[in-house]
Amino acid sequence: MTDPAFPARVSDNPAPDLPLHDLAGFNHRWVDAGGVRLHAVEGGQPNGPAVVLLAGFPQTWWAWRKVMPDLADRFHVIAIDLPGQGHSERPDGSYDTHTVATYVHAAVKALGVSTYWLAAHDIGAWVAFSLALKYESRLRGVALLDAGIPGITLPDAIPTDPEVAWKTWHFAFHLVPDLPETLLAGREREYVGWFLKAKTLSPDTFDDAEIEQYAAAIAAAGGLRASLAYYRDAGESGRKNHEALEQQHLTVPVLGISSSHGSIPDMAASLRPWADNTTGFVVPDAGHFIPDEQPDAVAAALAGFIATAAGPRPRRTHR
Repeated sequence: MTDPAFPARVSDNPAPDLPLHDLAGFNHRWVDAGGVRLHAVEGGQPNGPAVVLLAGFPQTWWAWRKVMPDLADRFHVIAIDLPGQGHSERPDGSYDTHTVATYVHAAVKALGVSTYWLAAHDIGAWVAFSLALKYESRLRGVALLDAGIPGITLPDAIPTDPEVAWKTWHFAFHLVPDLPETLLAGREREYVGWFLKAKTLSPDTFDDAEIEQYAAAIAAAGGLRASLAYYRDAGESGRKNHEALEQQHLTVPVLGISSSHGSIPDMAASLRPWADNTTGFVVPDAGHFIPDEQPDAVAAALAGFIATAAGPRPRRTHR
């Protein structure tokens, strides 16, 4: 746990021009994660079970800001900006989810955590699934929120029915070389705002300041490139997922969290063929951005999952 008497150095921050938002009871950390500096926000109970949180597009660790205080009474809570997100480094090279999972796991180890629970939303869930395949022996359990996983549950074809196409059209757009950068540069706020308003059950979930905050993170140097890279490397992510699943299925407890108006109607059903111990939970009155829309329900679901799944299980040899 960070000692407030020894705060993280400003020089550690790979994105010093972005405002750094604080959350009461939590501290900012930057760690060397296999040669990439990642930003983590850490708080809660130093000796409690560790819960690591990952966000997706177009957000940062701030997506968990309403959930983290509810978990902090019982758990050691760590929210991490993925490579390219928020105040983490935006490296060149691959953003396939197995490569990114290696960075995330290295960051958790650098924070002194050996085993942990993992909860992740959207692209964060892509990374979490691959991390579970690579480091299952280090995970106590993994919760995946409203995400199609590359090569597993992410559809190969983009639907053309207008009733559903608006949820997934951007996957193809982000894959086009150069065009998204040309069209989006200088218009990041409009683009980010569309996602945050169109994919929530209530379009008032995010205020203007939050939209500006997320847009600024993507507009910062390397932010747009990194955001698009997750989609452009999704094919490689899927290939590596399949290679790993040919050797074994997940045995770590898995919780699939869906929402009443999200993108994936039944996360548990979509994951069950690949994970031997899967349960599901549907959050009512929420769209895609579940931790922002129904944080109390998400915190309760995670706490309940951990309480139920915390019993002993066979340990695999670390790979």
